[in-house]
Amino acid sequence: MADVDSSTVLVTGVAGFIGSYVARALLDRGSRVIGVDNLNDYYPVSLKRARLQRLSGEKNFAFHECDIADYDALRALPGVGDAGCIIHLAAQAGVRYSLENPFAYARSNLLGHLSILELARHSKKRPHLVYASSSSVYGANTKTPFAETDPVNDPVSLYAATKRSDELLSESYARLYELKQVGLRFFTVYGAWGRPDMAYWSFTENIISGAPIRVFNNGDLKRDFTYIDDIVSGVIATATQPMKPDRPVPHRIYNIGNNQPVALMRFIEIIEQAVGREAVKKFEPMQAGDVYATYADIDAISADYGFAPTTPLEAGIPKFVEWYKEYRKSAGGAA
Repeated sequence: MADVDSSTVLVTGVAGFIGSYVARALLDRGSRVIGVDNLNDYYPVSLKRARLQRLSGEKNFAFHECDIADYDALRALPGVGDAGCIIHLAAQAGVRYSLENPFAYARSNLLGHLSILELARHSKKRPHLVYASSSSVYGANTKTPFAETDPVNDPVSLYAATKRSDELLSESYARLYELKQVGLRFFTVYGAWGRPDMAYWSFTENIISGAPIRVFNNGDLKRDFTYIDDIVSGVIATATQPMKPDRPVPHRIYNIGNNQPVALMRFIEIIEQAVGREAVKKFEPMQAGDVYATYADIDAISADYGFAPTTPLEAGIPKFVEWYKEYRKSAGGAA
């Protein structure tokens, strides 16, 4: 089978953490990138604009501020019909925020995903679609490592429910319209230019400033932390290589993680070592919407696309802390 037409790629959520890295990798490969983002204020827009600034000046990069849930506006953007591939990363992120603002998740994650499916369905190019799902879809699953064949019928947050709904929408569009799609279940992505709402960022920020960190479930949690460079390698592989034709419906779902869960207290210890200061810990019970552990079985994506993460937490966290200190300085002390 021929490779995917990645000469022009539509990237949604391009001002986001993963989206900005993916756009950079595509540009380095010689692709033309059409980036879309609504620049919402879930976390500081200044960080999103700073990520975009790193892409500005590239002759093959065009940015459009647009809400993907507005299908008519999305469809009217210059060049979107030329995309032979869509990498759909835009979403309302965050498990805990979904408890406070559920309608934001319905609009961005459900209506937004449907809008992208309709765009692909009606495009003359019939683009290959790679989209972001989440390890949160495993919900109350207690079997580890999490495998794509595990039942995912017990979401513990609205965010998880929307991501599982996206997978089902994609399955139906693949079946009805033969749209080629790959869904990627991301496992706790971290790294430079990351998200301030994530624990690695807030812990680093608080440890540096001497503020206490909130340690949920009294520290008894495990997470499969995945470094951004490893995630990007998997996204690019699934977006530019042909799908593996091992089922009649052209839709595959893969875990994409580090395959190495780390205990929360060890995670904190690694940050303390990188910062050079001990954390002030405030132990609290389990937070609503959280799960005890995440652990990615990556055998499928490794077999089909050669995915092999190379960055352990002990190497990735010091890189983030070094970046964070520089970013904090450049932002005038406010990160």
